[in-house]
Order: sequence, then C-alpha cells, then structure tokens
Amino acid sequence: MHLMSGVLVCLCAFGAVRLLSLPWFCSLLAGLGLFVVWRGSWKFILVVLRTIKRDLMCLAVILRVKSSMDRNLRNRSTIPALFAQMVTRHPDKPAFIYETTGEVRTQQGIQINACFNISHIVVKADCISMFIIFQVWSFRELQERCHAVAHWALAQGWAEGDVVALYMESQPLVAALWLGLAMIGVETALINHNLRQHSLLHCVSVSGARAMVFGTEMREAVSEVSGSLQPDMVFFSSGERDDDEMLRSLQVQSLDALLDRSPKHPPNYTLRKGFNDRLFYIYTSGTTGMPKPAVVVHSRYYRIAAFGFYSFGLCRDDIIYNCLPLYHSAGTIMGVGQCLLFGLTVVVRRKFSASRFWDDCAKHNCTVIIYIGEICRYLLAQPVRPSEAHHCVRVAMGNGLRQSVWEEFVQRFRIKRVGEFYGATECNCSLINIDGKVGACGFNSRILPSFYPIRLVRVQGENGQLLRDSQGLCIPCLPGEPGMLVGRINHTDPLRRFDGYADQDATNQKIAHNVFKMGDSAYVSGDVLVMDEYGYMYFRDRSGDTFRWRGENVSTTEVEGVLSRLLGHTDVAVYGVSVPGVEGKAGMAAIAHTGGQFDLDAFLIAVQKALPSYARPVFLRLMPCVDTTGTFKIQKTQVQREGYKPKDSLEEIYFLNSCAGHYEAVTDELYSAIMEGRVCL
Repeated sequence: MHLMSGVLVCLCAFGAVRLLSLPWFCSLLAGLGLFVVWRGSWKFILVVLRTIKRDLMCLAVILRVKSSMDRNLRNRSTIPALFAQMVTRHPDKPAFIYETTGEVRTQQGIQINACFNISHIVVKADCISMFIIFQVWSFRELQERCHAVAHWALAQGWAEGDVVALYMESQPLVAALWLGLAMIGVETALINHNLRQHSLLHCVSVSGARAMVFGTEMREAVSEVSGSLQPDMVFFSSGERDDDEMLRSLQVQSLDALLDRSPKHPPNYTLRKGFNDRLFYIYTSGTTGMPKPAVVVHSRYYRIAAFGFYSFGLCRDDIIYNCLPLYHSAGTIMGVGQCLLFGLTVVVRRKFSASRFWDDCAKHNCTVIIYIGEICRYLLAQPVRPSEAHHCVRVAMGNGLRQSVWEEFVQRFRIKRVGEFYGATECNCSLINIDGKVGACGFNSRILPSFYPIRLVRVQGENGQLLRDSQGLCIPCLPGEPGMLVGRINHTDPLRRFDGYADQDATNQKIAHNVFKMGDSAYVSGDVLVMDEYGYMYFRDRSGDTFRWRGENVSTTEVEGVLSRLLGHTDVAVYGVSVPGVEGKAGMAAIAHTGGQFDLDAFLIAVQKALPSYARPVFLRLMPCVDTTGTFKIQKTQVQREGYKPKDSLEEIYFLNSCAGHYEAVTDELYSAIMEGRVCL
C-alpha cells in the first residue's frame, strides 16, 4: 500500500512540475493502470480520471504557497516587511482607490492636496454642496502613512504585544493603522463598526486594548460605552471634529493632527516578532453568541492571501473591487492582502451598495470582485442596468455563493471564473474550489485523501456531538453523508496551525482529541458539509442549524436558498421551532416582506413543487426585514427564540394547516390550540 501511494505521489509531483502538459499523460496512465490493479476498482479509476487535473492544479498551488511560507519562516518575515518589498518594486503605483463624499465650495476640476500628500483627490461638481472625491494612495504614500502611525505609537509608549482597538468604517486609513502598528509589534483588535452598547463593550474589553481609535462617525457609540471601559483607556479619533463637545468630554485626541506631525521615514525600531507571531485580532460574527477575537498571525495572513492569489488566476495588474468591511477577514486579508503582498490595486468602498456595485466596477476598470454571504443574491435582486454588461470583471472570489443562485449570477453578469473558498478566519481546514465546480466550496482529493489532513466525521443529531467508533476515534463520513469538517492540528506547520482565540477557554472548545488517530488533536469547524464521490465539498449548515422533522434532517441553508429564489432573492431565515408533544422541530421561515399583499396560496404551490414535504415551512413569519450581520450572514438567534407566538402588529405569522391545504394566520386562539396539542401538524 505504501509503495503504491509513493508511486502515485511521484506521478502527481511530476504532473505538477510539468503543469498539466501533454507529454507526461501516457506515463500517468501507465502509473494509474498499476494503481488500479492494486485497488481492484474500475470505479476508482473513473474518479482518478475525473479529478487528476484538479488535484494537480491544487498540488501546484500548495507547493508554491508552502515553499514561500517556509522561506518567510526562515527569514522571520512579517507582513510589514513583505509590504516594503512591494513598495520598492513600484512605489508610484496606486495601492488604494477610495471614493467618498463631502461638501465644499470650489470650481470643477480643482485638485485638492489632502493631508499627507495623498494625491489625485478630484472634485466632481461645481461650486457647492455634495461632491464625490477620489483618494488615490500610491504604495509609497501608504508606506509613509504607516511610518507615521508607527512613530505615533512609539510616542505613546506602546510596546510589542500591546493591543489597540480600531473602530471605524472602511477606508484606506484602517489598513494603514494596523499595518503601521504591526511595524513595532503592536496588535490591533478590528472591531465591527456595526456593534453598539453591550456587544461593543464586550469586544473592546476582551481584547485587553490600552487605547481605542475610532472614526468620528462612531462618536455616539463610543460615548455610550466609554464610562464602562477601563479608566486608563486612551481615545483617538479620525475625521471631522467640528469642535464637538462629546469628543472634548471624552478627552479624545485628534489622530489626524498627530499623524500630520509624525515623521514619514521608517522608525528606528528592530521588531522582535517573526512570521508565526500575532498580527491582529478579527472577531467571529457572533451569529450564535458574543463575538470572539480570533488570533491572526503573520503567517496566517500570508497563507490566506497567497492561496487566493495563486488559486484563482490573479495577476499583479488586476484591480480589485472591495466593498467588504475591513474588520472582516475577506475584506482585510483576501482583499487588502492582494495589495500589500502581491502589488494589486484595491478599490475600497465604505460599504456595500447593490445599486452602485457594477457602476463602480466599470468606472474603476475593476477586473476582480470579492463577495461574501448574500452579496451575489442582493445583486441579482437589482433591476438590470447597462453597467452590469459593460465591465471588465473576469474573476469573482469569495465564500457563501449559494448553489441556488450560482449559475444565474455567472450568466447574468458574465463572470468568467468563480473562485469560491471555505474557511473561517481561525480555521486550519480551508477549502478552495479551484476549477469552478458549481455549488462546491472546495474539495479534498479522493486519490490521496491524507495529503491534506481534513475529514468529514459523523455527528449526533442537533447537538453536533462527534460520534466515536469502538476504538474511540471519530467515524469518517462516506460520500453523500453529511458530517462535521475537522482539520488535524500541527503547530510546526504554518498550513496546519490553529492559533485560536484571545481567550484560552474558547480555544479549547474548538479542539477535539483522538480524531484521526489516538493522541492527535483537530480543529472542529462547527460546520456541516457533504462530499460527493469526486471529493467536492458542499456547505450544508452551521452546527445546530440543521433540525430533524418527520424523521428527516432538514438543512436550513438549502431551504433558505430555495425560498429566497422563489421570492425573487429576498432575505429569508429558516430555523426549527419546538412544538409541544411533537417529536423534532417544525420548520419556520422568517421572510422579509414590506408592503403589498403576500400571495400565500401561490407561495404554497411553489413550495410544494420545490421542496419535499418534510422541508416545507410549517410556520411563516412576514416581517419588515431579516437581521443580518455586517458580513451579510442571516441572524437567526432572536427570531428562533421568539418562535411563532403572535405579538407584533407590524408582523404576520402563519401556520400551514395540512388538512385544509393552506396557510392561515396564527391568532391567540390558534396559538393556544397548537401549544395544547389540539391542532394536527
């Protein structure tokens, strides 16, 4: 067995070196013939022929990324040092393009030199009122701003390992701040700018931050929690101050003024941190609890960005449209990382706008877009506009593109390549869909499944408990069988590390032992996926989202995709609710619906055609909007807790009367009858 595996490894490596050229094909077939004799399965050879090109493509990427990471590890490289190499290559190339609005009295076409010599800020309107300006930060200008940040931080007396909380809307300064702080080893906690009150206070407190930097647009939110933060917390703000009394009362210093006075040359400082040391913290989305600060080390930042660059055919001349929040890994690592580490230009948008998306892409000649969550569905829900057919975008990369909208998205917007990937900020079992398989979030090789040590393992029902065999090991899933994704931990390998969270208890909760073999440890993703016979992986649900009804497992993600498509790509949250005296959980769908009549009969007819009986929603909740996170993940916790009891005049709740064959409004009387078991489900 080991001999034949070695033969196949050699063949794969040979093919990767030749980059899928034809001359090695005959030799490969001969080797595969020997392999088939050993395996004794012609079905397996069909799998090999179907997947060998994909596997070799991925092998080439892995070897390239692994080689560069090993080199950076030996050299004790850091993200600021790697960025400095990019600056040396093309100091005057645009690094960031940022579009914002303001108010001024001037003449059309006048160029304004902003502080810090950020050039090409052009007024787009005459004389007065609101205007649009473009800030173009060259690589040199970005580096100078980072140097100013480093000098400012040293003047504050901060040292390596200290933490600064950063709380502002997306703009190039966000990248300059965490990168400049990293030059002297200070770590940044990237706070979700949508958080308020208790959630905001929690995120700042658990980071252990000594100072808080915020945009003046967040002044009220900061004021609400300032009294509960540690007494020696220091505040800095960036943006228009307008002699604000609130800022004075908090003794907030003007960061912009301090940076203007800071030197632009490199600080006289020798960084002791290396490639595997902490860079910053990114928080989990908090869909199932309070957000947790995940540790991002320099090597993890490089790994995520590098896999995106090499896997999806990016090149250094690409221009990326990044409308994702910069407190999130997709926006600040997969997006901004292409700029810092590979020299691409990134167009930064303050926030996502479905109506302006394609206009912006066309205007800035963007060739790559980054998506996450429901962005693609939101774009499909927009009316057709000329710019969606007159853009230069060839690659869309991201995660969370639902299978139900994948092909429609590609066809309508003429996207040549979709680079879907899977992976939480902190996980060590990331997946990439390198060949554009519709609906797949990645794959694992069926030829050499142990080469990349990840696995789907069986779990028990709704609680997500890992099932064990008689030896105490986790039980691998067969193709077509949903299971929990896990990845073996190896702290000596930058690709297999699990750096966890700022809180050690939270870290321990994500680690399981005796998974692949006795004595090992593995990261438990909390996500349920399913693998087909060719090794392609498809996302099913987050652990706990799948519920059981009528003896069948119902995937909330799949039902959400179907219902959203039937309703014209509207927001839908699907979850299970308990009904007294009934086994399992009944399906309930919260649907965003504002104004107009909701045709319940037409909806039921469509649902009956599209979904099996056990997956059809028993309860409907029509509400003005469905809550989402800042990264467009559906929030279910609150609506699931509220269940199906009628209480809000702005909302309507319906129950599927299976005997009558239609949905009927849930009144107080009907609710009591359901709770008392007098209604047949």
